[in-house]
Amino acid sequence: MNMPYYVAPEQMMKDRADYAQKGIARGRSLVAVEFDEGILLVAENPSRNLRKISEIYDRIAFAGVGRYNEYDQLRIAGIRHADTKGYTYSRDDVDSQALANQYAQMLGQIFTNEMKPLEVEILVASVGWEPEGDRLFHIRYDGSVTDEDGFAALGGDAEAIRGRLAEANLDGLDIGGALKAAETALSGPERSLGAEELEVAVLDRPGSGRRFRRLDNDEISGLLS
Repeated sequence: MNMPYYVAPEQMMKDRADYAQKGIARGRSLVAVEFDEGILLVAENPSRNLRKISEIYDRIAFAGVGRYNEYDQLRIAGIRHADTKGYTYSRDDVDSQALANQYAQMLGQIFTNEMKPLEVEILVASVGWEPEGDRLFHIRYDGSVTDEDGFAALGGDAEAIRGRLAEANLDGLDIGGALKAAETALSGPERSLGAEELEVAVLDRPGSGRRFRRLDNDEISGLLS
């Protein structure tokens, strides 16, 4: 009788993590930066159809890196969850932390129980009525969640990008300063990124209701210059 092939659980988890990380590293990175009137989300993405950054609910945005079809499925699931909760209870009851917890459970279940993990990292961002209420939740392929403060970086070059953002002075930035800091962090010292290579969206703090908006190429160029 042949014995079944045995793989230690630690090795299995390591293999799945390596597989997911390699898939994520093949894609381009994105960052989120808090500024005086909201949260700016910037992705290196020349496509105007395959979006990395999207609206989830009134003051909540979603961003993803890795395999497009996988993080887009998560985006759709998040919209359905938020719409159902807002319809059943109140729009004020839809919050980013509960949504991040839902995503963490989904990704953790898939990473632990499925043969192939999702090759994605996602960010759930929400803008508060005051800067102290801003939230950036970074959820990784294995379901781990990090509550980021001030800025977040996702993707294959995230460590280097995070280091460049940590060295920058991000206090009291306006939207133009936040965009320049994000572009510098994404591009690195040896190149620059123009408006055609960037996908940019903002969660505006002032006002009520839907606060998500995209920036077009002309607005991006103007802010960068």
